[in-house]
Amino acid sequence: MDWRAEHQILIDAGVTIAPGLTESEIDRAESVIGARFPLDLRSFLSEGLPAGERFPDWREPRSTEIRRRLDWPFEGIAFDIEHNVFWLDAWGARPPELPEALQIARAAVAEAPRLIPVAGHRYIPAEPALAGNPVFSVYQTDIICYGSDLATYLRREFRRPPPVDAVSRGIRRIRFWSDLVDANG
Repeated sequence: MDWRAEHQILIDAGVTIAPGLTESEIDRAESVIGARFPLDLRSFLSEGLPAGERFPDWREPRSTEIRRRLDWPFEGIAFDIEHNVFWLDAWGARPPELPEALQIARAAVAEAPRLIPVAGHRYIPAEPALAGNPVFSVYQTDIICYGSDLATYLRREFRRPPPVDAVSRGIRRIRFWSDLVDANG
């Protein structure tokens, strides 16, 4: 896929685009996070790497910032379990003790596809490792679809005004995460 238009949208929004990641840099990042990037994210990052505080620096995949972003989805769920009585029916009866509840939630998130940070609190699921996964806005358990795929998300987030086609029918369902989107429906 050709990402020149999306990179230009980012540039027009004031984002710096650094040279793209090499195959070995992508492989290293995937190895560190324990998940493969979907094909469209791999392609996008190989053509140009968005730089700035909103964007993960995939040239430094072992950074504390990337670790923090990878931990963010579970930390938000844990916060809502503790403070907002969040609990998914699929997890069964909620244990009365918080540590047990968090253990169940942690196991569920560990089984779910890894969410890979794209920008800020926007994430793309690692599975399936195909092009076309939705991009989610993840803030605690307030998880919504922000784009039916990576290109649509980038157009929605960085073009002003955003187009109306940002979230369309036929969005790929992602194990576990789509259930959380539905819970916010």
